[in-house]
Amino acid sequence: MESTKNFTQGKLLAPLIRFALPVLLALFLQAMYGAVDLIVVGQFGTAADVSAVSTGSQMMMTYTGLVSSFAMGATILLGHQIGSGDGEKGCKTIGACIILFAIIGVVLSAIAIIFAADFATLMQAPPEAFKLTASYTRICGAGLIIIIAYNLIGSVFRGIGDSTTPLITVAIACAFNVVGDLLFVAVFGMGTRGAALATVIAQGLSVVLSLVIIRRKKLPFRFSRKDIVWDKEIVKRVTRLGLPLAFQDLLVGASFLVIQAIVNSLGLIPSAGVGVAEKVCAFIMLVPAAFMQSVSAFVAQNVGAKRYDRATKALWYAIGVSLCFGVLMFLLSFFRGDLLAGIFSADGEVITAAADYLKAYAIDCLLTAFLFCFIGYYNGLGMTGFAMAQSIIGAFGVRIPVSYFMSRIVPVSLFHIGLATPCSTVLQIILCLCGLIYVRKRYLKRQQDKSTGN
Repeated sequence: MESTKNFTQGKLLAPLIRFALPVLLALFLQAMYGAVDLIVVGQFGTAADVSAVSTGSQMMMTYTGLVSSFAMGATILLGHQIGSGDGEKGCKTIGACIILFAIIGVVLSAIAIIFAADFATLMQAPPEAFKLTASYTRICGAGLIIIIAYNLIGSVFRGIGDSTTPLITVAIACAFNVVGDLLFVAVFGMGTRGAALATVIAQGLSVVLSLVIIRRKKLPFRFSRKDIVWDKEIVKRVTRLGLPLAFQDLLVGASFLVIQAIVNSLGLIPSAGVGVAEKVCAFIMLVPAAFMQSVSAFVAQNVGAKRYDRATKALWYAIGVSLCFGVLMFLLSFFRGDLLAGIFSADGEVITAAADYLKAYAIDCLLTAFLFCFIGYYNGLGMTGFAMAQSIIGAFGVRIPVSYFMSRIVPVSLFHIGLATPCSTVLQIILCLCGLIYVRKRYLKRQQDKSTGN
């Protein structure tokens, strides 16, 4: 079965949606993967367990986001190679990335394990949940090398136009995690530590089984062990594309960690409430997140083929589809956030706090339909530096200051604190629209001149 899709010819909308659907399902399962810990702990544990898992998983999401964003460099490079008809270079790119990400995994694992308690202190984890937060982070940190492995697998296959294989890998991980959580938390009563242990074991089993599946896949190039070689030029290109995205994700993740720390200082119930709301947000933002990744792969191939107009049309199609779903998520989150929060917790106070925070995120559902697709477009063009800059400006210029300011207004409202996120998104959309002027007038013209030798 052919695993590669060429996005440089034919219709636009239908192939984009067909590619985005497996990505959407994979993101859904990945969100479920993290949510299952909180769902099971919320039903069978205490508020302290909920707070610990929500804070600890927020840190693990930062690590995972950092790695997956860096791996986007491989997706973009492979997309350019496939689009230009130079797919044979893909095996060298994959081989170099295996070594590069193995090194990254070892370093991040060591950091997560050694500084777990310091992280809990920095996050102002409530006293009742302090040790549990550190324990969750330490156990999950030990499995970061495995997280990196299946994130790299997903990035590579999206780069060659295959969004189905990443779906299979995350489905395997999710299934094992559900079983592990129910066994360790619900049956053995291990609480937070059981949830963390289930996460690591599930990731390990997922990678092993995924490699077996991948060996049977038909690739657009022949890959063997001899291709696993450190190639300085390839590593440099992947780093140049991926590092700005990783740095962006790190700082944006840090901004949400700051918000979590601000909320943690307000007490156990607000801490658990925002933790629950963040898990809900992982689901209500799935469609724009799926199109962000899909647009990146779609645009990257068309840039490689010098089909710049086609790449821009894909952006507007993606925004239109995302916005339709954004309206539905806005209505559900704003008016019935309590139902969504109730999935993750049985505590009435926690549900009320989460629903209050979700009203602000409901507004962001409409805005991210634009922002996420813009980010995917700029990533696909290779303008990862610009994508990084606008995200950092939004996070540190708006999100953190507004959330801190709102936390100082008495009485404190989680809705008001949550408004920091849509405020940041508005500024980022404005910056992205300004970026389109540059793309049309200078960037694309420069790329076309390069292709003609002018």
